[in-house]
Amino acid sequence: MNQTLVLCKPDAVERGLIGKIISRFEEKGLIISSMRMLTITPEIASLHYAEHVGKPFYDDLVAFIGRSQAVAMVVEGPEDTWQIVRQMMGATNAAEAEPGTIRGDYSALFTENLVHGSDSAESAQREISIFFSQAIHFSRVDCTFSN
Repeated sequence: MNQTLVLCKPDAVERGLIGKIISRFEEKGLIISSMRMLTITPEIASLHYAEHVGKPFYDDLVAFIGRSQAVAMVVEGPEDTWQIVRQMMGATNAAEAEPGTIRGDYSALFTENLVHGSDSAESAQREISIFFSQAIHFSRVDCTFSN
């Protein structure tokens, strides 16, 4: 199994879209192997968005990502999981996101685009280590329920 990081940003939490977002990944056959709700501190944001430190939009980005709760998830699937997740999210600019994608269906703003997904397998491992301090291993157990 291959892992990637997905963040449901504060706008997704505030709008009550977490369940719909998670459902899309699960309906695709991906597995949510770990999840936590947190407020992203400026310290965590500086690690996560290290490549943006010093850019003109950085302070606004940190203020947005930390304005309320976010949900961090480790999503597992085939070798190209990070690519599948990013395709499902849609274009970063919601105005350019195709219908049927998370951003295309639920977002209208470039600055508040609901979700973040790792942009490579290497980034996924780095980002997972920022939000989840312990190694994650998940074995799915399918259950049959009877009445």
